[in-house]
Amino acid sequence: MYLKPCVIASLLFATPAMAEVTLQEYTVPRGHGIHDVWADAAPNGPVWISAQGSGHLGILDPKSGRVEFVALGGGSSPHGVVAAPDGSPFLTDGGQNAIVRVDAKTRAVKAWKLPQDSGYTNLNTAIFDRSGILWFTGQSGIYGRLDPKSGEMKVFDSPKGRGTYGIHTTPQGAVYYASLAGSHIARIDVASGEATVVQPPTPRQGARRPQPLRAGDGQMVGVARAGRQPARLCGVRG
Repeated sequence: MYLKPCVIASLLFATPAMAEVTLQEYTVPRGHGIHDVWADAAPNGPVWISAQGSGHLGILDPKSGRVEFVALGGGSSPHGVVAAPDGSPFLTDGGQNAIVRVDAKTRAVKAWKLPQDSGYTNLNTAIFDRSGILWFTGQSGIYGRLDPKSGEMKVFDSPKGRGTYGIHTTPQGAVYYASLAGSHIARIDVASGEATVVQPPTPRQGARRPQPLRAGDGQMVGVARAGRQPARLCGVRG
């Protein structure tokens, strides 16, 4: 399922103390089925958008409010989007069962299909580690890695089956994913690819998107989906 907002909101904090907050809204044309967004690291840089409903990458210019769309290919249905170290966005495209890159300058599209024996993986989200390797998840119960330089891709079965959803990297370089259906988080050994499950104390909490708690301390928090239970945070260090 994808979200159907027609507005993207940007928060601008005027001071370190956050004494003043400015909210800027940008209208996005309807019919694109926006799912995820990722802001470029450069000040006033573009905001990359996964248009799951129409099979496009959306590119928002926050200065002008203009939104450009780049078609990703036949059957495309992107879920997650993340920028590479060089600034180009990568998308987890469940429709094509592929990882898709769009060149930030030329808009050229390149796709890496998952191995045929992977089946339909329901690709969800992705993140880069400190070595420039892209790690990604699929709710069918997989996670994987892609080296964009060599094109080498490996897909792993999640140790507890279906539900693998959000994924993130700590400031120290550790990679964690959260399992929505499996209600746990797991740490991935970036060298071997092996995942070690971290089981939260609350059962069926629906951990969804892991996020670093604080820059520099190596803590990761799994954010539970609201609705199944009251929203919960589960922290792990390392």
